[in-house]
Amino acid sequence: MKLVVLGCGRVGRAAASALVSAPTVEGVEGVERLWLYDPSRTVAEGAVEVVGGPSRLRTAPDFGDCDAALVAAPAGRFADYLDAARLLDVPVVCTADTVDDVRSILRRAGTAGPGAPAVVAGMTPGLSCLLARHAADQLDRVDEIHVAKAGTGGPACARTHHAALKAWAADWRESDWWQRPGGTGRQLVHFPEPVGPRDCYRAGLPETFVLHRAFPEASRITARVAATRRDRLTSRLPMLRRPHADGGPGGTRVEVWGRRDGESVVLVYAAAGTPSVIAGTVAATALRWRVAGRISPGMVSLAELADTVGFLADLDRAGVRVAVYEGVF
Repeated sequence: MKLVVLGCGRVGRAAASALVSAPTVEGVEGVERLWLYDPSRTVAEGAVEVVGGPSRLRTAPDFGDCDAALVAAPAGRFADYLDAARLLDVPVVCTADTVDDVRSILRRAGTAGPGAPAVVAGMTPGLSCLLARHAADQLDRVDEIHVAKAGTGGPACARTHHAALKAWAADWRESDWWQRPGGTGRQLVHFPEPVGPRDCYRAGLPETFVLHRAFPEASRITARVAATRRDRLTSRLPMLRRPHADGGPGGTRVEVWGRRDGESVVLVYAAAGTPSVIAGTVAATALRWRVAGRISPGMVSLAELADTVGFLADLDRAGVRVAVYEGVF
């Protein structure tokens, strides 16, 4: 298959590497050609050198002569790319992680026109949505979903994290949206090692909108992000120093509350590691599944996936392992 990756930052580069190195899976072709594009030619050339194999430099954000595309652009740049891809009927997986970008994708999913909607697949949203669906498949009814994330996948992701802490958080509660100030609602969340326990807070995160589309019956859906005291105090100010190249270790944790056989059940899944690698691997796997027809054309998120077990198995083979929390809550 012939693919193009638009955006060669930390996540885009990790996705490109995952596409090239992914083990052969039934129903999924190998990568014959992989074009890499970035607004910075130097960054794109560096990505081609690192990824190697079938990767080639692309000098413009062009979707021509490709079977599918992965868009790992910074916040605010997804709309133009996705519109161009839809006009050419090119399947797209994107790593959008801001409220504006994700809500724009959700709106496009409900409009008429050529092309299937883009599938949102990174770490959060992405892996978090997959874990929520996997848990929901084991329940008779879903009542609540609570998502937490830690770490950032690169400088662009760090800027998004910084902005999210000062934005209003949207929680779904009892058939209505509740807006709460970012940086409030402290909650201690236990992530797998090496992340460990972190204080998490409300923030302007898109997970609630994606999960509400997939689970409209849930009475409560919330999302929080790990933050330090300094993160909260400086979130109202411009970033005073350049963000880290990769804000790891990080991860995501998902709690799903529901009913099974008449009893209340809580299922908890999580994953930890380098955020950019997790996000890139999830996006690359979603792209390969989309090309193979294992993701339906109408899907927007992995929370709508039918075969979560198969997807998790592919992630496990690629090095992204999921932890299961067991015990009494």
